[in-house]
Amino acid sequence: MGSHVIHRVQLIPADIESVFRFFESPRNLEEITPPWLRFEVVDTTDEEMRLGTEIEYRLTWQRIPLRWRSRIAEYEPGVSFADEMIRGPYVRWYHRHHFRPVDDGVEMEDIVEYALPFGPLGRLTHAAVVRRQLDAIFDFRREAVARRFAVARSRPPAVERRPPA
Repeated sequence: MGSHVIHRVQLIPADIESVFRFFESPRNLEEITPPWLRFEVVDTTDEEMRLGTEIEYRLTWQRIPLRWRSRIAEYEPGVSFADEMIRGPYVRWYHRHHFRPVDDGVEMEDIVEYALPFGPLGRLTHAAVVRRQLDAIFDFRREAVARRFAVARSRPPAVERRPPA
């Protein structure tokens, strides 16, 4: 099983409470997910995140309808949380979100560890399609978050810094 990592850092011009409150609401995922995925939160065990919250989604990838269920595996209010896929298209998907107040707002760091099924075919699919699409999803997310908080705070858009691979 080949593991992969997505690592993104984004500066959000807002206060830590507003940023964390936005991200801990499972329903806000729809706002920051590209429309071409037809992403929908189907069910959640809690309207606000906590350790153990489960969230079920429906989405479409390459015209294939998929269901995805995740559980909040780590949760420290105002600081971090991690969602882990418990059912879905990957062998592993573990997404950590870290939030840190900085002079210009909040530094949000995303670290996603994931693996695809199907051995060599999964690695080929990753190289040919999946990695580019995941980058496009996180690029959309960066812009959606920037718009959301730039409008909410009337401040300059967020900037992103990608750590070296």
